[in-house]
Amino acid sequence: MYNNKIFPNKLLFCGLTVFSLLFCQSNSVEDSSNPPTDGGDNGNYASANVWLTKADETVKLQKQSDIFFNNATNNYQTLDVDASQKYQTIDGFGYTLTGGSVEVINQLSASKKEELLQEFFSNKDNSIGVSYIRLSIGASDLNSSVFSYDDMPAGQTDMSLANFSLSKDQALIDMLKKILTINPNIKIMAAPWSPPVWMKDNGSSIGGSLKPEYYGVYAQYFVKYIQGMKAQGITVDAITPQNEPLHPGNNPSLLMTAPQQATFIKNNLGPAFQAANIKTKIVLYDHNCDKPDYPLEILADADAAKYVDGSAFHLYAGNISVLSNVHLAQPTKNLYFTEQWTGSTSSFSDDLMWHSKNVIIGSMRNWSKIALEWNLANDPQFNPHTDGGCTQCKGAITVNSSENLTKNVAYYIIAHASKFVPQNSQRIASTQPGNLSSVAFTRPDGKTTLIVLNEGNATENFNIKMNGKSAATSLPARAVATYVF
Repeated sequence: MYNNKIFPNKLLFCGLTVFSLLFCQSNSVEDSSNPPTDGGDNGNYASANVWLTKADETVKLQKQSDIFFNNATNNYQTLDVDASQKYQTIDGFGYTLTGGSVEVINQLSASKKEELLQEFFSNKDNSIGVSYIRLSIGASDLNSSVFSYDDMPAGQTDMSLANFSLSKDQALIDMLKKILTINPNIKIMAAPWSPPVWMKDNGSSIGGSLKPEYYGVYAQYFVKYIQGMKAQGITVDAITPQNEPLHPGNNPSLLMTAPQQATFIKNNLGPAFQAANIKTKIVLYDHNCDKPDYPLEILADADAAKYVDGSAFHLYAGNISVLSNVHLAQPTKNLYFTEQWTGSTSSFSDDLMWHSKNVIIGSMRNWSKIALEWNLANDPQFNPHTDGGCTQCKGAITVNSSENLTKNVAYYIIAHASKFVPQNSQRIASTQPGNLSSVAFTRPDGKTTLIVLNEGNATENFNIKMNGKSAATSLPARAVATYVF
């Protein structure tokens, strides 16, 4: 996670953003790289449920009156949904369950904690159905302290990993077990922020690189992690070799260049997984959209690519449309959007607009199988975090006391998708008229979910049209709505 030192002033950040936009495509990519397959016909709908959130916070994920497909005559613009054009299947929406999140959630009373976990992870009417969780392998910068699963006294090593233990993450493991009782199908991705420091060339949790003589033992570290989690009843669906490999200034962190990651995967990690019969996916990169050459370089290496499921991205730099560029170059490899933070100094209004457009709609329209916000929970002072870790990262919730919590903007950003787009839904085509951004899905139950954002400063009237049926509706200025029909 980028900490508050990365962009020391807003002017620099704005300059970098404009620069990236000038050299990237628009994020309203309508994907034509793969011929669409024949789709089904959801022809049974007469009305749509509508759920709304407004940027001014007067309405937050509230159910509205249904709209009806009655083909009324009007002069509205039309948003077309076409289920015959099918794209990627969806693995889920969610957050990173950091060690810090676990620490503050565990400060809730037993009944309040149960209520919270049910609300996030179940599929009940009053829940938001989070279906994907990201974890750190060892500590992230949003743990209260730095640790790995095999820390050694200075000057000592553990080539056999005899001291490997998940015990420092036992509270996290216990919470995951509870979550799995609520949703046994939830998918989990994990990433390290740093290897054990004795494997690094600088002997520090901050920066440095993995020493080549430890590539083999580090691959076994991943094997032990996946096997250890499995022994606890937790299946890790995917890993990335390194969180933000080009950001060595965090605590913890590691610099891992594309050639280093390619070598590690093809000579060590991939063969180690194969030898141990581990089916966990290996996903590359896990960093910003401004450096697509990083995953593309590795995917062009056949010896590495054969072990790789796909690439993961964040959007602290670059443009979300880059995911489609990677898809065009490597259409058989999957894409994952794994992290974006909301900060202590940003507004609900601006974050709702930007994240809904880029993290939810943008990542999905550009072939991502998941969309994840960053941290699930923190306290009112944006703790815990490591010394040198992110001091401004705002969780989806703030735990204020044992009986009180606040839902923040990231809760609503994810909920507009996670509650209505279950695993194994499939993205279908939708147009984006006027000031409207949209993304649509066919669900396993045959229903259609459409997410629409109005970034403009005036209400947008429009028709939703699908299979020859149309429903008139309107979306207030600076608001997001989810339609299910």
